[in-house]
Amino acid sequence: MRRLRAGDRTAFDEIFRQSFATLVRLAAGMLHDDALAEDVVQDVMLELWRRREQLDPDGSPQAYLYQATRNRALNQLRSQKVRQRSALHMVHESTREATAPSRVVAQEMDAAFQRAVSAMSPRCREVFQLSRGRGLTYAEIATTLGVSVKAVEAQMGKALRILREHLAPWLGESGSP
Repeated sequence: MRRLRAGDRTAFDEIFRQSFATLVRLAAGMLHDDALAEDVVQDVMLELWRRREQLDPDGSPQAYLYQATRNRALNQLRSQKVRQRSALHMVHESTREATAPSRVVAQEMDAAFQRAVSAMSPRCREVFQLSRGRGLTYAEIATTLGVSVKAVEAQMGKALRILREHLAPWLGESGSP
Protein backbone atom coordinates (compact mmCIF):
# COMPACT_ATOMS: atom_id res chain seq x y z
CA MET A 1 0.00 0.00 0.00
CA ARG A 2 2.88 2.34 0.77
CA ARG A 3 4.40 1.72 -2.66
CA LEU A 4 1.03 2.37 -4.30
CA ARG A 5 0.61 5.62 -2.35
CA ALA A 6 4.02 6.71 -3.62
CA GLY A 7 2.82 6.25 -7.22
CA ASP A 8 4.65 2.98 -7.92
CA ARG A 9 3.00 1.61 -11.09
CA THR A 10 4.54 -1.82 -10.50
CA ALA A 11 2.72 -2.04 -7.16
CA PHE A 12 -0.52 -1.07 -8.88
CA ASP A 13 0.05 -3.68 -11.61
CA GLU A 14 0.63 -6.37 -8.97
CA ILE A 15 -2.56 -5.44 -7.12
CA PHE A 16 -4.46 -5.35 -10.40
CA ARG A 17 -3.25 -8.80 -11.52
CA GLN A 18 -3.86 -10.37 -8.10
CA SER A 19 -7.33 -8.91 -7.60
CA PHE A 20 -9.01 -8.37 -10.95
CA ALA A 21 -10.46 -11.86 -11.58
CA THR A 22 -11.70 -12.26 -8.00
CA LEU A 23 -13.36 -8.85 -8.05
CA VAL A 24 -15.00 -9.55 -11.42
CA ARG A 25 -16.45 -12.78 -10.00
CA LEU A 26 -17.77 -10.84 -6.99
CA ALA A 27 -19.39 -8.18 -9.17
CA ALA A 28 -20.74 -10.73 -11.67
CA GLY A 29 -22.36 -12.65 -8.84
CA MET A 30 -24.22 -9.52 -7.84
CA LEU A 31 -24.98 -8.12 -11.30
CA HIS A 32 -25.46 -11.33 -13.31
CA ASP A 33 -23.66 -9.63 -16.20
CA ASP A 34 -20.00 -10.42 -16.87
CA ALA A 35 -19.33 -7.43 -19.13
CA LEU A 36 -20.89 -4.99 -16.67
CA ALA A 37 -18.93 -6.65 -13.84
CA GLU A 38 -15.66 -6.08 -15.72
CA ASP A 39 -16.60 -2.43 -16.29
CA VAL A 40 -17.35 -2.00 -12.59
CA VAL A 41 -14.01 -3.51 -11.55
CA GLN A 42 -12.10 -1.44 -14.09
CA ASP A 43 -13.76 1.68 -12.64
CA VAL A 44 -12.79 0.56 -9.14
CA MET A 45 -9.19 0.00 -10.20
CA LEU A 46 -9.07 3.41 -11.88
CA GLU A 47 -10.45 4.98 -8.71
CA LEU A 48 -7.83 3.12 -6.65
CA TRP A 49 -5.10 4.71 -8.75
CA ARG A 50 -6.72 8.16 -8.59
CA ARG A 51 -7.13 8.00 -4.79
CA ARG A 52 -3.84 6.26 -4.04
CA GLU A 53 -2.45 9.22 -2.10
CA GLN A 54 -5.45 9.29 0.27
CA LEU A 55 -5.36 5.56 1.09
CA ASP A 56 -4.44 4.32 4.55
CA PRO A 57 -0.76 3.26 4.29
CA ASP A 58 -1.39 0.41 6.73
CA GLY A 59 -4.67 -0.63 5.12
CA SER A 60 -5.30 -3.65 2.94
CA PRO A 61 -5.73 -2.98 -0.77
CA GLN A 62 -7.87 -6.12 -1.02
CA ALA A 63 -10.28 -4.89 1.66
CA TYR A 64 -10.56 -1.51 -0.06
CA LEU A 65 -11.09 -3.13 -3.48
CA TYR A 66 -13.65 -5.62 -2.17
CA GLN A 67 -15.71 -2.89 -0.50
CA ALA A 68 -15.41 -0.50 -3.45
CA THR A 69 -16.46 -3.24 -5.90
CA ARG A 70 -19.40 -4.24 -3.73
CA ASN A 71 -20.53 -0.61 -3.41
CA ARG A 72 -20.23 0.06 -7.16
CA ALA A 73 -22.14 -3.13 -7.98
CA LEU A 74 -24.91 -2.12 -5.55
CA ASN A 75 -25.01 1.34 -7.14
CA GLN A 76 -25.36 -0.32 -10.57
CA LEU A 77 -28.28 -2.41 -9.30
CA ARG A 78 -29.97 0.68 -7.85
CA SER A 79 -29.43 2.55 -11.09
CA GLN A 80 -30.94 -0.32 -13.09
CA LYS A 81 -34.00 -0.33 -10.85
CA VAL A 82 -34.43 3.42 -11.29
CA ARG A 83 -34.18 3.04 -15.09
CA GLN A 84 -36.72 0.21 -15.02
CA ARG A 85 -39.12 2.25 -12.90
CA SER A 86 -38.69 5.22 -15.22
CA ALA A 87 -39.40 3.08 -18.26
CA LEU A 88 -42.51 1.62 -16.61
CA HIS A 89 -43.64 5.11 -15.63
CA MET A 90 -43.17 6.36 -19.19
CA VAL A 91 -45.15 3.41 -20.57
CA HIS A 92 -47.87 4.03 -18.00
CA GLU A 93 -48.01 7.74 -18.82
CA SER A 94 -48.13 7.19 -22.57
CA THR A 95 -50.89 4.61 -22.13
CA ARG A 96 -52.81 6.96 -19.86
CA GLU A 97 -52.54 9.81 -22.34
CA ALA A 98 -53.77 7.66 -25.21
CA THR A 99 -57.31 8.06 -26.41
CA ALA A 100 -59.98 5.98 -24.67
CA PRO A 101 -60.31 3.33 -27.42
CA SER A 102 -56.55 2.79 -27.73
CA ARG A 103 -56.25 2.73 -23.93
CA VAL A 104 -58.80 -0.09 -23.82
CA VAL A 105 -56.97 -1.98 -26.58
CA ALA A 106 -53.65 -1.52 -24.76
CA GLN A 107 -55.19 -2.81 -21.53
CA GLU A 108 -56.67 -5.82 -23.32
CA MET A 109 -53.34 -6.57 -25.00
CA ASP A 110 -51.50 -6.21 -21.71
CA ALA A 111 -53.97 -8.55 -20.01
CA ALA A 112 -53.59 -11.07 -22.85
CA PHE A 113 -49.82 -10.80 -22.61
CA GLN A 114 -49.91 -11.36 -18.84
CA ARG A 115 -52.19 -14.40 -19.33
CA ALA A 116 -49.79 -15.77 -21.94
CA VAL A 117 -46.79 -15.37 -19.65
CA SER A 118 -48.75 -16.95 -16.78
CA ALA A 119 -49.63 -19.90 -19.03
CA MET A 120 -45.94 -20.71 -19.53
CA SER A 121 -44.25 -23.35 -17.41
CA PRO A 122 -41.92 -21.88 -14.75
CA ARG A 123 -38.76 -22.78 -16.75
CA CYS A 124 -40.26 -21.45 -19.99
CA ARG A 125 -41.27 -18.20 -18.26
CA GLU A 126 -37.81 -17.84 -16.72
CA VAL A 127 -36.10 -18.29 -20.11
CA PHE A 128 -38.51 -15.83 -21.73
CA GLN A 129 -37.96 -13.21 -19.03
CA LEU A 130 -34.17 -13.57 -19.18
CA SER A 131 -34.26 -13.19 -22.97
CA ARG A 132 -36.85 -10.48 -23.44
CA GLY A 133 -36.82 -8.83 -20.01
CA ARG A 134 -33.08 -8.75 -19.32
CA GLY A 135 -31.85 -8.97 -22.91
CA LEU A 136 -29.58 -11.99 -22.37
CA THR A 137 -28.44 -14.09 -25.32
CA TYR A 138 -29.38 -17.76 -25.52
CA ALA A 139 -25.78 -18.67 -24.60
CA GLU A 140 -25.88 -16.39 -21.55
CA ILE A 141 -29.22 -17.86 -20.49
CA ALA A 142 -27.87 -21.39 -20.92
CA THR A 143 -24.87 -20.54 -18.73
CA THR A 144 -27.03 -18.82 -16.11
CA LEU A 145 -29.46 -21.73 -15.86
CA GLY A 146 -26.91 -24.50 -16.33
CA VAL A 147 -28.63 -25.95 -19.41
CA SER A 148 -27.73 -26.33 -23.08
CA VAL A 149 -28.35 -23.64 -25.68
CA LYS A 150 -30.68 -26.14 -27.42
CA ALA A 151 -32.77 -26.36 -24.24
CA VAL A 152 -33.00 -22.55 -24.15
CA GLU A 153 -34.01 -22.49 -27.83
CA ALA A 154 -36.72 -25.09 -27.17
CA GLN A 155 -38.11 -23.13 -24.22
CA MET A 156 -38.13 -19.88 -26.23
CA GLY A 157 -39.95 -21.67 -29.04
CA LYS A 158 -42.62 -22.76 -26.56
CA ALA A 159 -42.84 -19.25 -25.10
CA LEU A 160 -43.28 -17.63 -28.50
CA ARG A 161 -45.94 -20.20 -29.50
CA ILE A 162 -47.88 -19.44 -26.32
CA LEU A 163 -47.59 -15.71 -26.96
CA ARG A 164 -48.80 -16.11 -30.58
CA GLU A 165 -51.80 -18.12 -29.39
CA HIS A 166 -52.80 -15.61 -26.71
CA LEU A 167 -52.12 -12.52 -28.80
CA ALA A 168 -53.57 -13.82 -32.10
CA PRO A 169 -56.47 -11.31 -32.13
CA TRP A 170 -53.97 -8.42 -32.12
CA LEU A 171 -51.33 -9.95 -34.37
CA GLY A 172 -53.41 -11.14 -37.29
CA GLU A 173 -52.62 -14.51 -38.83
CA SER A 174 -49.06 -13.75 -39.95
CA GLY A 175 -47.86 -11.66 -36.99
CA SER A 176 -45.24 -12.71 -34.45
CA PRO A 177 -44.07 -11.15 -31.16
